[in-house]
Amino acid sequence: MSAPAKLTRADVKRIAALARLELTEPELDLYARQLTSILEYADSLQSVDTAGVPAYAGDLAGGLWREDAPVPSLSREDALSNAPNGDLDTGTFVVPKVIG
Repeated sequence: MSAPAKLTRADVKRIAALARLELTEPELDLYARQLTSILEYADSLQSVDTAGVPAYAGDLAGGLWREDAPVPSLSREDALSNAPNGDLDTGTFVVPKVIG
């Protein structure tokens, strides 16, 4: 297993652009170091010997999940009256555009 590649400032800048984040020059260096450290740690987990450890997907049969039953909640009018730009006629919220 090979070590993960060290992230460069250019890598972080590209990731930040995809996430629509504006980073300062010092933040580019900081996040490059931190993200590289996270990837190295995740890679080190691959070397843990899990032979003989049974797969576990949670106690799905043991009653951890509650019954899915309807319960009282806010009326449409109450919910929309508390929202900026709530439209009672259409039952929608108007929110600012976040994707260019």
